[in-house]
Amino acid sequence: MHLHILGICGTFMGGIAAIARAAGHVVTGCDANVYPPMSTQLEAIGIPLVEGYEADQLQGVARDADVFVVGNVITRGRSLMEAILDAGLAYTSGPQWLAENVLRDKWVLAVAGTHGKTTTSAMLAKILDHAGVEPGFLIGGVPLDFPASARLTRSRYFVIEADEYDTAFFDKRSKFVHYRPRTAILNNLEFDHADIFPDLAAIETQFHHLVRTIPRNGRIVVNGEEASLARVLRRGAWSEVERFGFREAASELDWTVDEADRIAFHGQAEGLLRFDQSGRHSRLNALASIAAARHVDVPVSTSLAALAEFRGVRRRLELRGTVRGVAIYDDFAHHPTAIATTLAGLRSRVNGARILAVLEPRSNTMKLGTMKDALPGSLASADCVFCYGDNLGWDVAAALAPLGSKARMFDALPELVSAIAAEARAGDHVLVMSNGGFGGVHDKLLRALAAP
Repeated sequence: MHLHILGICGTFMGGIAAIARAAGHVVTGCDANVYPPMSTQLEAIGIPLVEGYEADQLQGVARDADVFVVGNVITRGRSLMEAILDAGLAYTSGPQWLAENVLRDKWVLAVAGTHGKTTTSAMLAKILDHAGVEPGFLIGGVPLDFPASARLTRSRYFVIEADEYDTAFFDKRSKFVHYRPRTAILNNLEFDHADIFPDLAAIETQFHHLVRTIPRNGRIVVNGEEASLARVLRRGAWSEVERFGFREAASELDWTVDEADRIAFHGQAEGLLRFDQSGRHSRLNALASIAAARHVDVPVSTSLAALAEFRGVRRRLELRGTVRGVAIYDDFAHHPTAIATTLAGLRSRVNGARILAVLEPRSNTMKLGTMKDALPGSLASADCVFCYGDNLGWDVAAALAPLGSKARMFDALPELVSAIAAEARAGDHVLVMSNGGFGGVHDKLLRALAAP
């Protein structure tokens, strides 16, 4: 089969491309911006890429395509998509193709939630790999324990990051309803994606739809501290349910972890969590992955041994370099809760050292200004805040006014870099947070700090 993938350079669609190529299919693709690292990864495995979405691809690289796999970045009006529709050619979404061609015969372990999906998926894949299961996986980031974000194996087990974002312009269901998991982690649930969901209740409905697809002999591993997830399960749960959380949070928890990192199941000690990840959220991610792995008969002791070796995920408090005693970190945080927990995780590492938070509010939700009132609170633990507010439809300075003089706003990248370099001093930790490339600001900062 020849697949031509529209939007191939995104992490998810690029993962599907790699999996399809490993399965023996002919794969080509296009994207608005064909750029490393995904472009080089795909070209290295023999996948030709075209930049843009022009209709002439139907006479070129895609002329023999059997099916067009359409990413959710594609909208009506793209000339290639219009030509596909006009010609009546076969097309499908990425999640649908994956479900029908890869996941159908697999034991799917899906990780859903507003935050922590990528890291928890990487933890779970690491555990199963350590246990000798050699799972397939598709993760929305690059786990440092594996050479790529996706792989296809002969194992019956497949770990997938289960995103609640919509599937495609022609399928407005959440991606995760296609995956039919037997084991599902529901990590947390907050309002996000204001561009497609009107409120939290609408997202809860999508999670309810996911729960409806899990078989009776499946298992739901759910954060017992989240009221939103409790509401989801009250609407119906037909599978086994195991709840996890911090020991002090509630009495009706099956799995617990405490501040001393002691893991317990039904009140019985299971071992000590020792790994190089910081913050309360990291402990909960680990606890969820341990519980999910137990559903496929991986002993807790094996999971703990695997997590002791877990190296993390790129762009999750990833240290990009240290110059003149100033450390530069990169993180994907873009939701106020993720910003706050990322800062808390770094604070637990550096104690009283100064943290300079650098934020680019570029997600669709942030661009709409939906979360602007929560930003000051999420950034409160930083010592200085630098915000890059280019082309936003709301007043960044007004939103961050509660932070007073420690917050500064910029609409030009060179001025932002210069200001941070002038402020930073030995011992500082500069935390850059964005769900995009942020104009290569990390390398620009490292160069600016190294300059005489």
